[in-house]
Amino acid sequence: MDLEKILPKDGPPINEVTKYIEKYKNDLIVIKYGGNVLIDRNVFNNFITDLSVLNKLGLATVVIHGGGPRIKRELEKSNIQSKFIRGLRVTDKNIIDIVESVLIDFNNDIVNSLKDKGTEAISIHTKNNNVIKTIPEAEELGFVGIPNEINNEQILDIINQKKIPIISPLGLGKENQTYNINGDTAAMAIAKSLKSRRLLLMTNVDGVLDKNKKLIEEISSSEVLKMIKDETITEGMIPKINACLDAVNNGVTAVGIINGTKPHSCLWEIFSDKGSGTLIRQ
Repeated sequence: MDLEKILPKDGPPINEVTKYIEKYKNDLIVIKYGGNVLIDRNVFNNFITDLSVLNKLGLATVVIHGGGPRIKRELEKSNIQSKFIRGLRVTDKNIIDIVESVLIDFNNDIVNSLKDKGTEAISIHTKNNNVIKTIPEAEELGFVGIPNEINNEQILDIINQKKIPIISPLGLGKENQTYNINGDTAAMAIAKSLKSRRLLLMTNVDGVLDKNKKLIEEISSSEVLKMIKDETITEGMIPKINACLDAVNNGVTAVGIINGTKPHSCLWEIFSDKGSGTLIRQ
């Protein structure tokens, strides 16, 4: 394998990459790519490059994508006001149809962009290969679901064909009703179900910061809980962190929170000694 041809010039050093390919070659990496990070096309293309590199190096990855900003844009076009309860969008019949079509569109965009790089990927969503069964999260939220069953076999079958499963945060409930799922919740459910070695949450922040706004490179669950208690970790970061804790307490070896807007942050996190964000272990 000619690593020089495969790796980007501004990626991690080849000697470190070689060591980590060996380390991860029999493991699964689940990557959640947040909708907020995906607005900028350059950032999107950078992510597609990283995924393609991981695939060419023989690593098994599963991708779950978000789509919040795109959904917001479409709802505004249709003059639909969104209400949020506990950070989750209240989703009626009208909204779920828009959410579903935006996320499926976006899913196809990722799959086609990977194909352009010579990497095979397979779309997974409510209209094609659905792998997530859901139950309603709470009546007041409408069609917002919680995953209650993941079809591991179907995901692993795609991985065994050396292809990348690209999963929308959508699932089917009773009578094949589509439900919208919080992206972090979907990623965590899939990582837990597959017992993945790593779950990477790609966001638009560098990771977990201490009181002086300095990046914490590695942290345990008990330290994280202290930081929530003393309000070092607040607001939007709390649900993300809770998803991380749930994952590391249920069979995922470690979760990384990394900044997806930085060049090749995915490759730096997996293939370099220093990583690129915050690593949370049990």
